[in-house]
Amino acid sequence: MGRKGLQWVSSKFINSKFKNYNHIIMEKNNPFELDAVPRRVMPLIFLVDTSGSMDGAKIASLNVAVQESLKDVGEISKNNSDAQIKVAVLEFSSGTQWMYPQPIESESFKWQDLKASGLTSLGAAYSELNEKLSKSHGFMAEPTGSRAPAIILLTDGQPTDDYKHPLEKLKGNPWFKAGVKVAIAIGDADTNVNILAEFTGNKEAVLTVHNVDQLKKIIKTVSVTASQVASQSASVGVSGNGSTTPADAQSQVVSSVTNAVDTDDALKNVDQGDSTANSGTDDWENW
Repeated sequence: MGRKGLQWVSSKFINSKFKNYNHIIMEKNNPFELDAVPRRVMPLIFLVDTSGSMDGAKIASLNVAVQESLKDVGEISKNNSDAQIKVAVLEFSSGTQWMYPQPIESESFKWQDLKASGLTSLGAAYSELNEKLSKSHGFMAEPTGSRAPAIILLTDGQPTDDYKHPLEKLKGNPWFKAGVKVAIAIGDADTNVNILAEFTGNKEAVLTVHNVDQLKKIIKTVSVTASQVASQSASVGVSGNGSTTPADAQSQVVSSVTNAVDTDDALKNVDQGDSTANSGTDDWENW
């Protein structure tokens, strides 16, 4: 090929490259093109009692119920243009352990079945939660920003360690104060509504279940409701722009759960707050 042929090929190649490049530049600088707005992250945190008294039907049904609930939570997250829900699980018995080091997107969260043994170190769980509810070295250090968490405590017994001092420190945490908090008492033999109400801030956010079916249903109800409401509430220190405030979010969750307990036949024997109407009806053998 002669020099003119080479020049023609080179010119055509360069013009083609620049034409494509200009097309890219024009697309990038298109004033009508809208970039996707990053979604803030809302952590859904489960505090799960895995002490020895949870062994058998309680822990088995809990494993199934949370796993099934996360499918619905994933759908809520996927369809929420403002917030992405990430899940974290802290188990506590004679110590504490996170299922994963960091919260995982709810759509892709892989539940690992929990096993029960040991004591009920609720105070240690509160201390660990307090450490992670931090922007500087915890779960709230999301580049796109964080929304206040939804925290669900599941336990069947009373603490075997000092929980009061760790809880007082936790109550001073702005993320905890702004978060939605619900406690599920699994059976009424050893659980103490007053102790759990210290965590939630009010007794109406404490629900006592008496059998496997109730446990499965209430976990799904609370998980989905808390995720829906908390993912719409305002972030700590950020004006809501129409979103609900932390106090409103807690009130909405309690109201929705109360309505479910009152109207859903599967939950009609769940006790809420101080109610002992169904005390003594525990049945954890038939599952």
